[in-house]
Amino acid sequence: MSQKSAVLLGATGLVGRELLSLLLQSNVYSQVTILVRNKLLIQHEKLRQVEINFDELHKYEDEFNVDDVFCCLGTTMKKAKTKANFLKVDYEYPLAAAKLAEKKRARNFLTITAIGADLRSPIFYNKVKGQTEEDICNLYIRSTHFFRPSLLLGQRSEFRLGEKIGEYVLKSISLCLIGKWRKFKPIKAENVAKAMLEAALEERSGVHVHESDVIYYGNCQGAVTN
Repeated sequence: MSQKSAVLLGATGLVGRELLSLLLQSNVYSQVTILVRNKLLIQHEKLRQVEINFDELHKYEDEFNVDDVFCCLGTTMKKAKTKANFLKVDYEYPLAAAKLAEKKRARNFLTITAIGADLRSPIFYNKVKGQTEEDICNLYIRSTHFFRPSLLLGQRSEFRLGEKIGEYVLKSISLCLIGKWRKFKPIKAENVAKAMLEAALEERSGVHVHESDVIYYGNCQGAVTN
């Protein structure tokens, strides 16, 4: 297999950090570019760090001349403070990245949305995630993958009380989450990162949706295909 190149957005996030480590360790990738607001304190012979303004992502289209585009961008309403800011990070940026992947003919575009992503949802968060999936689906990319994890487990850079409470509750009832409910089990960020890398290496064309339970049990070949 010839070596591949990749660009990663969201390298400072919970999943993004895990994915960056995996990409740098992988023998498949000869170059990994991360687009960041501020450079990370990490050095590696395969790593390129490009400081950008995400509001002007279109100016960096040449960075998308790669095989695989990984998008791990995301925020919370509490951190975003307004719906407009949330839309910018969770909808506008991923869609802009996908459009650049389309323009530069990347082979794979892989992004994280969320469990419950649904354009028709009355819940703003889920509706935005659903809209993101819908609009990216309309692009002409050889292979598109959406990952819909449940509550993510891992060491965050900031403390989130609401997520800590949710994590405690879901962990407490995790054994009861079976059948159609098992996709609500909390999932480790590293498992999502592994699933994203695995999907990129499979080279399957089309649109693929990876629900949290499929990711949890490590079988992304069982993803729903649209």
